[in-house]
Amino acid sequence: MTHTITLFPLVGDFGSDKDLATKLRQQEILPHLIKQEDVILDFTDVTGATQSFIHALIAEPLQLYGQDVLLHLKFKSASPIIRNLIKLVIDYTLIPTS
Repeated sequence: MTHTITLFPLVGDFGSDKDLATKLRQQEILPHLIKQEDVILDFTDVTGATQSFIHALIAEPLQLYGQDVLLHLKFKSASPIIRNLIKLVIDYTLIPTS
């Protein structure tokens, strides 16, 4: 089963509300990932976002499940700016601590 979250109606063209991102993560992303369902974050018409918004959306799933979560967490229609932020958050969240 696939769960798609269309972000534009929720965040407009710029994602910056960390509280909303946290709510989406807790109520829409994690419950589906726990069941090993695919989650698609659809960024259609969202032209930008803050790093803290992207962090609030995806860092916890990355911390909980590691890189394997990316088999189930997909990013649709992300602009180059958003793709760079996603990559940045993935990279620093998955850095081994030792």
